[in-house]
Amino acid sequence: MNYEQKVRGEVAAWERKLFKSPGWLEKTSKTIGTRINELIPDKVHTVITATVKSIVRTALFGAEYTPQKPVRQYDTLELADQEAQRLFSLYQKIAVAEGAGTGAGGFVLNLVDFPALIAIKMKFLFELAHNYGYDTNEFSERVFVLKLFQLAFSGPEQRAKLLYSIKRWDTEKKQYYSDSQYANNLDWETFQKEYRDAIDFRKMLQMVPGIGAIAGAWANYTILDELNESAMNAYRLRRLNEGL
Repeated sequence: MNYEQKVRGEVAAWERKLFKSPGWLEKTSKTIGTRINELIPDKVHTVITATVKSIVRTALFGAEYTPQKPVRQYDTLELADQEAQRLFSLYQKIAVAEGAGTGAGGFVLNLVDFPALIAIKMKFLFELAHNYGYDTNEFSERVFVLKLFQLAFSGPEQRAKLLYSIKRWDTEKKQYYSDSQYANNLDWETFQKEYRDAIDFRKMLQMVPGIGAIAGAWANYTILDELNESAMNAYRLRRLNEGL
């Protein structure tokens, strides 16, 4: 079995995992997260939505997350995967350190952790795109990054739509040649709610006195792991479909 055949098998297994029935921990965390959200005042929800919106707008329309290094063109998918793993290891360490620091700092610093973690993930995704040969100076590639972010932290119904879009990206990306309407048509409320639902239980543990630092490190470790799995496999899928 050559490397590409091995990757095709891993990508197929990842697709099946995306739609696997949730386990006990996932169901429990979803229930707790929903109850937490119901208790949070509307003003706080508004602030959270605005924070997510601001960071995502920066990713789509700004230059803050665009890597300084040029787009890489590796001869083989195996070399690109090896560098992707190195990038992931680096960013996971950054996220773990950030989670441990804010987790040890009480409620106020935990509020700081929310936008900081999103920024770390966006920076990682932009670098991963360049690693696999896709230039984030192109608006369509920024939209693709956003879809990867959503894929990692959304429910089954939304995942199905996103995966369908990713699989036919060569055709679909043609509609994203400019930023004129995309941000205006994005459902920001659903975007941030699905993201919060995916991480609420883990980030709630971060606020428990005495275990905040450990819980914060664990939460950010697992969150980056989920993002990497979705993003890396999506880029592998694109490379395979394109014969690269």
